[in-house]
Amino acid sequence: MKPLKVRWTVAGLFISAALAVPAPAPVPAPAPEAAPAPLHVPVPVPVLVPKPASPHPQQRIATVSVNIPTGGQVTGRSLLNVDSFNAIPYADPPVGPLRLKPPRRLSTQLGTVHGTGIALGCPQMFVSSESKDALGRILGALLDLPFLKQITGQEDCLTVNVQRPTGTKANAKLPVLFWIYGGGFESGSTNMYDATSLLATAVGQKLPFVFVAVNYRAAGFGFMPGKEILKDGSANIGLLDQRMGLEWVADNIEAFGGDPSKVTIWGESAGSISVFDHMLLYGGNATYKGRPLFRGAIMNSGSVVPADPVDCPKGQAVYDAVVREAGCSGAQDTLDCLRDRDYGTFLKAANSVPSMLSYNSLALSYLPRPDGVVIPDSPDKLGESGRFFGVPCIIGDQEDEGTIFSVFQSNVTTTDATADYLSNLFFHNAPTDKLKELVDIYEPAILHGSPFRTGFLNELYPGFKRMAAILGDLTFTMTRRVTLNMAIKAKPDMPVWSYLASYDHGTPFVGTFHASDILQVFYGILPDNAMTSCRTYYLNFLYNLDPNKGVGGYARWPQWKENKSLMWFRSGWRNDILKDDFRSEAGEWIDKNKDILYF
Repeated sequence: MKPLKVRWTVAGLFISAALAVPAPAPVPAPAPEAAPAPLHVPVPVPVLVPKPASPHPQQRIATVSVNIPTGGQVTGRSLLNVDSFNAIPYADPPVGPLRLKPPRRLSTQLGTVHGTGIALGCPQMFVSSESKDALGRILGALLDLPFLKQITGQEDCLTVNVQRPTGTKANAKLPVLFWIYGGGFESGSTNMYDATSLLATAVGQKLPFVFVAVNYRAAGFGFMPGKEILKDGSANIGLLDQRMGLEWVADNIEAFGGDPSKVTIWGESAGSISVFDHMLLYGGNATYKGRPLFRGAIMNSGSVVPADPVDCPKGQAVYDAVVREAGCSGAQDTLDCLRDRDYGTFLKAANSVPSMLSYNSLALSYLPRPDGVVIPDSPDKLGESGRFFGVPCIIGDQEDEGTIFSVFQSNVTTTDATADYLSNLFFHNAPTDKLKELVDIYEPAILHGSPFRTGFLNELYPGFKRMAAILGDLTFTMTRRVTLNMAIKAKPDMPVWSYLASYDHGTPFVGTFHASDILQVFYGILPDNAMTSCRTYYLNFLYNLDPNKGVGGYARWPQWKENKSLMWFRSGWRNDILKDDFRSEAGEWIDKNKDILYF
């Protein structure tokens, strides 16, 4: 059977791939059934773009203004039936002495904000050209992922974007969807995420909402570790940025037609981990002015991340490396020295440590770490003890979470080398022989590795599929299962729904890769069942805290605790219910040994 060449363009996305033959056997489903049918390539639905009514389409863009309770006026633009208000400041600029400090609430009068332009992002860790080339050789479409886009950031970046259906009044009391972008705690920006398509779906289903996206400091600007940071009370300030964004919503969103008592927080990847962290912050205290900041949570690819403290040896090594690169080693107060450095010098120093898309992969240099106050203990410990804000949740993963993070380890080809790699870079308290137990579970790797269910195909280098399976399970898929078990044990009445997405099954080497839900669900590049059903479940949840309550037409999604079952977005055109017991040996090992699996 010859490979089928596919080439299509939808909403600006260009994909060119040689699709492999169908995979042999599916993940076990609740009821016996035949193996999945061969992969059928959907023919994209043509997108008809009407001709402009005027030779000057910019004249059709109207402006709209909102007076906000905390003082000031925001002017936005109205286009395609959506009002957009961009770059609204919610905190003082974190520059000069406020660099590497917790956010300070806006201390000056807002005045008039011209929110018709693009919100500038915070400083970024740029993806190297070598990393882009490596990913691009596998699948060019990956380069359209938001966290691979190069954003020119600036320190004065603590802003929110607000979008709503045109015509929304201040007293509309619409539910609010608060978006936290991903990017490995290294990159990301609100200007990558336009909710126009989501809002169009919502209005069409008579479930309109107000969308808010928050800019927060990432990498060395937002998650610098080290004992100096801990002593200064400046740990996890990227999370505190997000928290202050939520507080801004509580104070101001009514003016835009939102209801501050109906906020759902939603994030992907690092944004999803952040969502879980907001349930844990201050030991589960999610209140502001005596009221909860949110009432529901949606987590796409990220949950509990067991982590060593801010001043752990790995964290200190990162801080010391930045200090050296910044030329601050001889300073009496190295933290003051970092604050005094010009922007370019500090940016270069902060970005001198390994990034996510490199050999170090998901052994991140920057991530939320316990500091005793903001995050009182490791997230797994807080979860086990029930010290979290237990709101209704949706949590799930892409089937092949680890593939794009496993492109860079082509010299790690054996089980012993894989165990050494995990011990040296990820889990310093885990003995190599113990980690080898986990690695051995995935043997033979070419059959049990990721992309899953692809048999002997897609082995980019010897051991690639094993590396992809292990990194995906340790960081996302099996950790999700551990999180769910902790949650229902600590808070049995907490409603939780979980899912697995496989709608890109058959994509060479990467399968249904990490962040492909951004393309499929957030942007809606193909108007297929995967997009429409997932959006409907999310909108029902936003309104009713239950994905099944509201707009119908799709199968009932059971709560995870009913039978430990998932909604399986099995393909672009089919959903099923799936028992959450696949790779059970690996899942049980990770759960049993989570005390030594600290990042």
